[in-house]
Amino acid sequence: MAEFLNTFLFGIYPYIALTILAVGSVIRYDRDPYTWKAGSSQLLRRKQLMWGSLLFHIGVLAIFAGHVVGLLTPGWVWKVLGISYATKQMTAMVAGGIAGIFGIIGATMLIHRRFFDARVRAASNFADNAIILILWLQLALGLSTIAVSAQHLDGLEMVKFQSWAQGIFTFNPEAAGYIADVAPVFKAHIFLGLTIFVIFPFTRLVHMLSAPIRYIWRSGYQIVRTKRDPAE
Repeated sequence: MAEFLNTFLFGIYPYIALTILAVGSVIRYDRDPYTWKAGSSQLLRRKQLMWGSLLFHIGVLAIFAGHVVGLLTPGWVWKVLGISYATKQMTAMVAGGIAGIFGIIGATMLIHRRFFDARVRAASNFADNAIILILWLQLALGLSTIAVSAQHLDGLEMVKFQSWAQGIFTFNPEAAGYIADVAPVFKAHIFLGLTIFVIFPFTRLVHMLSAPIRYIWRSGYQIVRTKRDPAE
């Protein structure tokens, strides 16, 4: 049973998640283009929004980039660069830890603003509330993996995740087996990450797909103005 569950969650579910992510996003953009945005509440507690959003986005974007590079870069590239697995893992732990702290502080500020300001809470919907809580949990799980990684500083544990991720994208039927014996916190982190892919097309997260590069260092947010009476 344990083997079947591992195969389903980490050998089959990734394809289900990626398919829903791709197809769902295309369908939403085609059928509901006017919902392809992040709702704005910038007029309410703007300073907290600014700092929370800045820290959250810096952290999440850095973590995402680190995961893509760390998991999908072939092993021979690291050898050519002279970077050992141990060095790669230590770098990931330090850089990922800093980014994770930035992200979770920002997410905490956004959660506090969303749930403890009556006006912001009234302007939020279930999906808005759920996704920020899920992202906070994912960041917390990611930070929790650092303590486990510290027990395997030779970097070989990280090779398992690299082999798994590359196995998924190369349709290796044995991919799930690479992480069969890793710590539960890693499996929870991976499963929740895949689940975020599943719900991605149905939430405000879709705005990430159309954000220009300058979004990273933008100075302002979506501008919302009330409609003025032409007679004024």
